[in-house]
Amino acid sequence: MGYLSDLRAVWGNAPLFAVGIGVILLDERGRILLQQRGDDGLWGTPGGAVEPGEDFLEAARRELLEETGLVCPDLHLMELPDGLVSGPELYHCYPNGHQVYMVGMRAQGTLPATALAHAAPDDSGETLALAWFELDNLPPISANANIVKMNLLRARVGLPSLPLLPVPVPPPVTGNYAKSLRAAAGTRPLLLPGTSVQVLDESGRLLLLRHANTGRWALPGGGMEPGESFEACAARTLRQETGLTAARLIPLFMQSGTRFRMQDAAGSITDPVGVIFRAEGIGGSLRLPDLRLPAGEIAEARWVGPDDLPGEGEWAGAYAREGVRGAFGLG
Repeated sequence: MGYLSDLRAVWGNAPLFAVGIGVILLDERGRILLQQRGDDGLWGTPGGAVEPGEDFLEAARRELLEETGLVCPDLHLMELPDGLVSGPELYHCYPNGHQVYMVGMRAQGTLPATALAHAAPDDSGETLALAWFELDNLPPISANANIVKMNLLRARVGLPSLPLLPVPVPPPVTGNYAKSLRAAAGTRPLLLPGTSVQVLDESGRLLLLRHANTGRWALPGGGMEPGESFEACAARTLRQETGLTAARLIPLFMQSGTRFRMQDAAGSITDPVGVIFRAEGIGGSLRLPDLRLPAGEIAEARWVGPDDLPGEGEWAGAYAREGVRGAFGLG
């Protein structure tokens, strides 16, 4: 069983984050390679779920090979923000009733049109057919995640956007998704999307927060809730943890893969899928939440420069340390 299928045994049909990768392949004529899907008979790009322990490019290569039998030498992750996948419009309900909000990244590469003659999808039934299509003559497209990809490409060549499919109103943000999923899943590895925000003052100092429950330091940020985009999550958690707002949140890079894996005292394993944002146009006054309230998990705030960062053992994991070092251009 795969990661999502395994979770369904304890989560049922309720919405899950489907952390995944979509693969955009173009030929020498600018046509896109599409796969006719086995679940609904409609068309989309190759791609699929990231498994715990994988990074996005590893997952892209694996999914492409499984679903097409092809290898793309120049496959690469798209630059942000176009490479990011998230938002309430990316809700999808599969024919079996499983509900997801798709989050993750997009990869892109090129292959000659003749490569399709060597395609050999696996026997899983996910791929019914493969074909190249002109962007102005597309077949029926499956799910908004694929429609959004088509619209990104169509905009590059001056074509109008395709309409998105209607989606339900997202559930309210409760702050309980990660906690509830962990309670149901036990200690097994979980892929949990979230964000962190680099906030710098006029002197170039970076804002760090010390968490009350661990005593360790991190950037402002937190986990996503179903229906949120990465940017909406960054804005919400920045406001909740610091009282600050940002006129602009610029996505800088995605952190994922085994080097960011975290394990708590109970043995629960988390693979963060986190976007680091840079905040611009800061408004409001720094104000930490009351420690007596549910959101009151921040014990201290500190503005730091590159020469007075916390020590190696004081970070809330590699995810926090690398997000901070990146703010100062430190390797």
